[in-house]
Amino acid sequence: MGEKDTREVAIEVTGLNKVYKLYDKPSDRFKEALRLTRKKYREHYALRDVNMTIRQGETVGIIGTNGSGKSTVLKIITGVLSPTSGQVQVNGRISALLELGAGFDAEYNGIENVYLNGTMIGFSEEEIEKKLPEILEFADIGDYVYQPVKTYSSGMFVRLAFAVAINIDPEILIVDEALSVGDVFFQAKCYRKFEEFKKKGRTIVFVSHDLSSVSKYCDRVYLLNQGVLLGEGTPKKMIDAYKQVLVGQYEEGENAGQGGPEAGQNPELLEYGTHQAEILEVYLTDERGIRANAIMKGTVFSIHMKVAFYERIPSPIFAYSVKNIIGVEITGTNTMVEKAYLDSGEPGSVKEITFTQEMNLQGGEYLLSLGLTGYEGDKFQVYHRLYDALNITVVSDKNTVGYYDMNSRITVRDADTGKG
Repeated sequence: MGEKDTREVAIEVTGLNKVYKLYDKPSDRFKEALRLTRKKYREHYALRDVNMTIRQGETVGIIGTNGSGKSTVLKIITGVLSPTSGQVQVNGRISALLELGAGFDAEYNGIENVYLNGTMIGFSEEEIEKKLPEILEFADIGDYVYQPVKTYSSGMFVRLAFAVAINIDPEILIVDEALSVGDVFFQAKCYRKFEEFKKKGRTIVFVSHDLSSVSKYCDRVYLLNQGVLLGEGTPKKMIDAYKQVLVGQYEEGENAGQGGPEAGQNPELLEYGTHQAEILEVYLTDERGIRANAIMKGTVFSIHMKVAFYERIPSPIFAYSVKNIIGVEITGTNTMVEKAYLDSGEPGSVKEITFTQEMNLQGGEYLLSLGLTGYEGDKFQVYHRLYDALNITVVSDKNTVGYYDMNSRITVRDADTGKG
């Protein structure tokens, strides 16, 4: 038995539940609101009876696949969302960086947004003015501070937002995956600030898919899976459990909280096309061939699409593309580029197309779009296209710079002897 932690509690989460109503059609929601029909929804638990105790001075990580409830917990702690039931008690002033640019006005310039954010947290203009030089130095975006933030790149956005959040001297700092947007040098600066915070006895709670950062900076880690808290403990213990969850070998609670759309599926995806042929099904499989939307970086995975042809299509092109959550297209290919399929699609036939590749994207969240196109003479034709059809969660224990990893092999030799 270890010694009891006698530090004051910074955040106490008790019996937290968050339930969403899922409707098959938007009209069902409308009819229910007007009491024109009986219940026509399914209940989906984003969180189910979650309990957490975070003490002052701790750095605590929350990990889990997309849809596990990580961001929902943070939003409830910071008051952005209300729980369906349960309680949250916070002792100390919170500064939160939950979503890119949350709380920023796109029309205001950088300095105006610093004042806006500061006053929202509870500082006077005089107090913000004293902190302004330190904030601008940390953000390091030059004369862009005088430009409307709608002109900023995502990297500049997060630099300024984090500079405000970290330099207003909060007692509790909440960060949700935002650091994955900045470059590696800025991330290093932010983590150095984490270290300063820890030495001052401040509390940090953060969500990340970069398991190396979780392992390095966290004192404790909570593991969520589909709204259920599977456990808490040392980073190593919880990261090992997380990896078991990813490969379907974590028995306790493995299927808890099931419900709602199939994992990773977007219930409100955008689709269009002539529908002369149609994409019937889309899913991912991991390196063992098991369906999953969470893929470990460095492993082989496959994208599957099942297509039905209703008319003859002379040279169908099957395609996929992956973009990050900000909307930047990262990668993609198609069967024409790969010279993988040059036949025609005949009426009544169904084809199964599989793209298999190694996952070298950095840890984080991505969106998968798919297309079924072709040429009729010289005219390009879209038969069926699905935008943001699936979410892909990439789980990493080593993130490098930029969007993907070139898997470098490094040797270091003595310059004089040539020995390693």
